[in-house]
Amino acid sequence: MPKVSTDKNQIDWVLNHAVENVYPSKAEVKKMLEAGKQLTVYFGIDPTGPSLHLGHFINLRRVKLFQDLGHKVILLIGDFTAMIGDPTDKGATRKQLTREEVLANCKLYKEQMARVIDFTGPNAAELKFNSAWLGKMTFADVIQLASHFTVQQMLERDMFEKRIEEGKPVHVHEFMYPLMQGYDSVAMDVDGEIGGNDQTFNMLAGRTLMKDVKGKEKFVITNTLLTDPTGKKMGKSEGNMLALTDSPEDMYGKVMSWTDGMIVPGFRLCTDLSDDEVKNIETAMNKGENPMTFKRDLAKRIVAWLAGDEAAASAAEHFTTVHQEHARPDEIPELKAKGNMSLVDALVESELCSSKSDARRQIEQGGVKVDDEVVKDAAATVSKGSVIQKGKRHFVKLV
Repeated sequence: MPKVSTDKNQIDWVLNHAVENVYPSKAEVKKMLEAGKQLTVYFGIDPTGPSLHLGHFINLRRVKLFQDLGHKVILLIGDFTAMIGDPTDKGATRKQLTREEVLANCKLYKEQMARVIDFTGPNAAELKFNSAWLGKMTFADVIQLASHFTVQQMLERDMFEKRIEEGKPVHVHEFMYPLMQGYDSVAMDVDGEIGGNDQTFNMLAGRTLMKDVKGKEKFVITNTLLTDPTGKKMGKSEGNMLALTDSPEDMYGKVMSWTDGMIVPGFRLCTDLSDDEVKNIETAMNKGENPMTFKRDLAKRIVAWLAGDEAAASAAEHFTTVHQEHARPDEIPELKAKGNMSLVDALVESELCSSKSDARRQIEQGGVKVDDEVVKDAAATVSKGSVIQKGKRHFVKLV
């Protein structure tokens, strides 16, 4: 067993840096950490997509801090819970995934986690799947589990209240999700759980079950979410989700597309800068310094963290060349075309747009260029040799 560190500075950083809340309290968890006993801490991810994203890695950074202190860490893949669907922040019932879809989605998760977490060495992290216990529960087990909660407790969830007010359905299986996530803590007999503050309800369900079933206190640390000034999380629908499968150039470009209001939260959540250093950046921008300077620094730091220093330097150079000097990239993806084809079809077949309706919308809003000229006619055609550009970063050449 590795030696557990009780370094006060490290513990203070773990409990304060970009933390939203600590349950039962920071003082109680600090006492646990300073006792020198190895604790078991976990972070769970439902594989709803094929790539981890920046939000996951903000949480993984906190997990790594516990690992560095010598505590046991578990990375839990919610291969069972993903088939049910977490209702968190959803205005409608989440689409349920098949077993095959879930397993395909998480195929590369461990490889991506390994950019932050150590899976080898004297204090190697453990990877677990919650189907190992949830998939074996009987209906009697589920009834017993449900007896620890009330309908009133479930209805306290904001998204359920909102749906009921709007006359939208709330399905019974959605009530079961926090019970299942809560039971994960019992099955693994953990001391603590880490997650985004949007997971507070689910994580506290685990606290309830640990007390009821095992008579044990479980701590919960919720991390601040990276959001835009309106409070909206990054995501696929917003087009700003920074995925680990993105190229370093796309990672850099996505950070550069963030609003200025996301710069300070970005430094606070995605870097190791102290609170004082982040406050100095905020003060400098308030006094009129160009936010672009700080955004470039932030983008480079994030890409270096996720892909390495060399990739970050190359991505920064690429951004300057393509976006600030308005040059095309040296290597442009190619799409085979037989004679003339519609611009809409070219955008969809090259995967620059997700659908024909998306392509038409991008064209009509002036977001598409052909050979450096903006095209707003959705009926336009293109031919071999044409270079199509969508937005600032995406190109394809017809060959």
